[in-house]
Amino acid sequence: MKYFIALVFVGIFVSLAFALFYMLKDGRNGRAKSGGMARALTFRIGLSVFLFLCMLLAWKFGYIQPTGLPLGK
Repeated sequence: MKYFIALVFVGIFVSLAFALFYMLKDGRNGRAKSGGMARALTFRIGLSVFLFLCMLLAWKFGYIQPTGLPLGK
């Protein structure tokens, strides 16, 4: 489960890097933007929602356990 979460986080960061690349590439010239930045950010949002739902399901089925901090200390 740790590797899956780490892999999705890497995917999120790569998507952010692509969005930055498209923002810098399309911002230099005066022509219309290609829409690559919007696609990359939409993909990042999809990965984030997917990761959140997978973590909720993993908790529900007992694959991961919350540890938390002890209260009152």
